Amino acid sequence: MKTVENLDAFAFEQKLKDDENGVLIDVRTPMEHQQKRIPDSILVDISNPQFLSEINKLDKSKNYYIYCRSGNRSFIAGMQMLSIGFKSVSHLQPGIIGWKGEINQ
Repeated sequence: MKTVENLDAFAFEQKLKDDENGVLIDVRTPMEHQQKRIPDSILVDISNPQFLSEINKLDKSKNYYIYCRSGNRSFIAGMQMLSIGFKSVSHLQPGIIGWKGEINQ
């Protein structure tokens, strides 16, 4: 069974930077995203009832890097993505609270 790749902040930042086929997704709420986010992240709120239909519109051949506040929601979102046919999903294990890179506020 495929699973979501758990990455620490350093590995997450490196893989994303080196991946020309990578897409960064924030699965937190719009308010959380507005307050603080990793640059160039796309918001797809996992608490929105339309989450799966929104995520299903994305190109399944790309590599997805997802994050939330502490890593719980992004892991759940990643497992849902894999269950509907996404091939490569990695998440920021400590969430944005463990992020060491650039931030937009």
